[in-house]
Amino acid sequence: MHSKLTKIADYGDLCGEAPLWDAAAERLLWSDCVGKKLYEYKPNIQRHRLLESGYEVNGLVLNADGGFILTNNAGYWWWDGGTQRILLGAEVDGHNCQLNDCEADPAGRVLSCSVFYDPAAEYQIGKLMVLDTDRTVRILDEGFHLGNGMGFSGDGRTLYATDSAQRCIYAYDYDCVSGAVRNRRVFVQDPDNQGLPDGLEVDSQDYIWSAKWYGSCVVRYDPCGKIERTISTPAKQTSSLAFGGRDLADIYITSAQKPEPMPIMPPGYSPDTGYVGGGLFHVNLGLRGRERRKARITI
Repeated sequence: MHSKLTKIADYGDLCGEAPLWDAAAERLLWSDCVGKKLYEYKPNIQRHRLLESGYEVNGLVLNADGGFILTNNAGYWWWDGGTQRILLGAEVDGHNCQLNDCEADPAGRVLSCSVFYDPAAEYQIGKLMVLDTDRTVRILDEGFHLGNGMGFSGDGRTLYATDSAQRCIYAYDYDCVSGAVRNRRVFVQDPDNQGLPDGLEVDSQDYIWSAKWYGSCVVRYDPCGKIERTISTPAKQTSSLAFGGRDLADIYITSAQKPEPMPIMPPGYSPDTGYVGGGLFHVNLGLRGRERRKARITI
């Protein structure tokens, strides 16, 4: 256990995102979605490297039949882990799949939110979408301003979905058989004087972890939405997190170097001073995560 937070890589990520533990390869993958880069870290040899550049990755999950399902501003994609990519869904019912984070459900579908947030202009409201295993895309819900991190409870019956602009983490009842949501309710509402909820993970005890953009921390909530602990980070724009390592007790935290001033910043927040971010951090608190579910998309 390494309870002290340490920086293990710093490529100056403009917006570090999509951390994913690949257990078979014993590696962490993460992206710079704005800089269009993808990285790999292998903790057993303490080596990190740039895997590829020139391609946007906002969300990433493993696919059970091989490769990955990823989401970005162009839609849902299958990626073989090398040079081949197949666009699986770019629009549904006339709505663009301009997607952010993603998460696989227990049946192997992949959920994501479309995001069109623009603080300088009117923008369309995003949709909660799902890519079914047969590669069709459906809209599950709407009303998201800046959809972000999501995750499932251990039994798959509760879906958590973040709207950063609303400072809110929602909870839904989720039907794993049909891939449908109902009973959206507020799980956590962050106050205006704190950071915005961003990336999200659910651990082995069904506690919910939320990275706080503008907040320099990651917060762990109990299943009732009460704060159990706060892990401070040096990065003002702390963006996402993932559990990894052989026992899934290593916590990897991404951050963003490019200042993103928005009207929804906390009062008194300065985007131009201090360490904004850009590094990848690690801590081990002896708390175990859960292996991320794999997509089961037919290619």
